[in-house]
Amino acid sequence: MTDTTTRSGTGQQSARRRPPRAPGPDDLSPAIRLQDGVVKYGFVAVTVLLFIYFALSEPAFGTPASIFAMLKFASVTAILGLGMTFSMVVGGMDMSIGSQAGLAVQMAAMTMVFYNLTGGTAVVVVLVVGLLVGLVNAFLIVFCKIPDLLATLAMMFVIQGVKLIPVDGQSVSAGMVLRDGTPAPGKFTPEFLLIDRGTIGPIPIPVVIMLVLVVLTWFFLARTKWGRLMYAVGANPEAARLSGVPVGFYRGLAYVLCSMFAAVGGLILVSRIGQGDVNAGASSLLEAVAVALVGTSVLGMGKPNAWGTLLGALLVGIVLTGLTMKGFQYYYQDTAKGLVLLVALLFSYTMSRKRVRYTPAT
Repeated sequence: MTDTTTRSGTGQQSARRRPPRAPGPDDLSPAIRLQDGVVKYGFVAVTVLLFIYFALSEPAFGTPASIFAMLKFASVTAILGLGMTFSMVVGGMDMSIGSQAGLAVQMAAMTMVFYNLTGGTAVVVVLVVGLLVGLVNAFLIVFCKIPDLLATLAMMFVIQGVKLIPVDGQSVSAGMVLRDGTPAPGKFTPEFLLIDRGTIGPIPIPVVIMLVLVVLTWFFLARTKWGRLMYAVGANPEAARLSGVPVGFYRGLAYVLCSMFAAVGGLILVSRIGQGDVNAGASSLLEAVAVALVGTSVLGMGKPNAWGTLLGALLVGIVLTGLTMKGFQYYYQDTAKGLVLLVALLFSYTMSRKRVRYTPAT
């Protein structure tokens, strides 16, 4: 009798000490449910509605040719945004990504025009240079312990100057006069130009490259141990370090991957313009940052992710293509990009009840 009473009393005390149940979805007020729904699906809805609006108001907008052209236009921004996504996942931001894309443009052009080498050699040279720049960024951030933004900002200026020195500040094009007064011996090879101008069936090659890289980025970040650990490093580097995660390795890996994506974006860009334009990649930094930040608001995820970055690039492409078809001048485009980014930030920071997982690493 005494044991039964004791056990009963202990059970009652344990029940009294049990913490209250966390509120579930059914316990939320209708207003909060609506807010969560807007945050989760609002940006997707905005993208779909804008597409429908432009398709209805401009019949040429919704044609397959226009859609593929829009996707092709957005491919470079999306690829650079994916690179920026890697750096943001670990809590940083690569300020040199636009300059790296411009460097890729110059290196590819110099390889073919100055040295009369093949397009395949140019691709290898650009990827190797991208890898080296990524390793330099990783060295500065991990071993020299320079904050991410400052290290990559310094590299941005270094790259902007270095890419101009061999060409005396001139754009590289076939037939240009070299320093010794002779004409450049090479030109862009037809095979290299197919990187941007070729198709696989009806789909432009840049769109195929973009989609493949999106899937690979999503799989790496969401389905592998390395991706999950990179998110852990970005969310709380000190906790990750105490858990035995090699924080420096994953931060360095993120910047190497970012540089490789910048190199791929630069290859598409140079095959598109057909010359080593000294101003290539000048606006790519802001566009990459914008679409990666937009991606944090998609489906209310609150963290950088591949599909969100893709949707951000597509939204920017929809807006710019639609405005162009409606006859707006080019100088309206920056305003449109800024408004798209502002709407995304409102979804992520103002309306969302979830804390955005972006913590600058030091």
